[in-house]
Amino acid sequence: MSENPPTRVLVLTAAERLPDFSAVYKTLGRLLAITVRILDKTRQRDLRTVLAGEDLAAYDRVLLDLQFKNYHRQARALQGIRGLLIYEEDACQNYLPDSRWHGAFSRLYRRLPLARILVTSAGVCEKLRQEGFSVNFFPKVYDPDTIFFDPGERDIELGFVGRTASAAYSGRRELLESLARQEPLQLLRTAPGGAYRRALNRIRFFASADVGFSEYMAKNFEAMACGCVVLAWRQGGEEAAIGLEDGVHLLLYSDLSGLRAHLASLRNDAKRAEQIADAGRAFVEMNLTYRQLAEQMAQLLVEPWSLSAPPSPPTGWRKLFGSAGIMRGPR
Repeated sequence: MSENPPTRVLVLTAAERLPDFSAVYKTLGRLLAITVRILDKTRQRDLRTVLAGEDLAAYDRVLLDLQFKNYHRQARALQGIRGLLIYEEDACQNYLPDSRWHGAFSRLYRRLPLARILVTSAGVCEKLRQEGFSVNFFPKVYDPDTIFFDPGERDIELGFVGRTASAAYSGRRELLESLARQEPLQLLRTAPGGAYRRALNRIRFFASADVGFSEYMAKNFEAMACGCVVLAWRQGGEEAAIGLEDGVHLLLYSDLSGLRAHLASLRNDAKRAEQIADAGRAFVEMNLTYRQLAEQMAQLLVEPWSLSAPPSPPTGWRKLFGSAGIMRGPR
């Protein structure tokens, strides 16, 4: 056993965070010596004062897990932090032309050359690395203590649970509305937690429609964890980066006709549908829970960091998703 003391980490996270990450930090606390500060919106927007009240010399690393809109103008407050790791779930908006945050993530990161960033999209990770930033990738994850398989009747053949109203989800809304005109799709909204889990456990085929994001929302993995067969919008290189196999863990489509063809096939092959649901559930339980994210964070926080600006980004898929990439399940 190593005699080195555990890495000391100051975690800055948001009050009323959605999804709730308390279980992530509970696991991280078993791996490292962490201090968690939960900041309301006012304090998130005044990090200079927050940091002035901390003895930063007492920490080896600082983990920032806040909403981008609340800290993106505070580069000066963050520039002096050595060992800063930014966990960012919304960095895909950096490359969405219609997003109010188009290019804003890159502008902030250029002012924080010593920071490291952990993003939830493999494609975004690659693009940011090409810009010269020190970036790692781990996909969105789910809470297995809240979301899990509950054997029972699946009385909703085809369903979706979630938001479609905001401008960010316009592609999702258009696809699901088109699908609903041709198939018996049920569009549901529930409260988080138990109500959400119970709704997912009623659905046989989950119609995922992450159109335009170039990454997988956690909703896909939550549906898989609850035993749904997930029909997911194809995201390009994301599937390979995560380890998802088309026809094994889920079924991918690139247009409405492809989605409907999958449905027709599944309706005529209940055994295949059950096999995909079982394999998908096993995959996410092994690879995409809060525990795996905490372990990835711990790895990044413990490993040695350069005290100078990052070198030119590596090239090639294997280098991009090397030792600090996602832990793969059995193939």
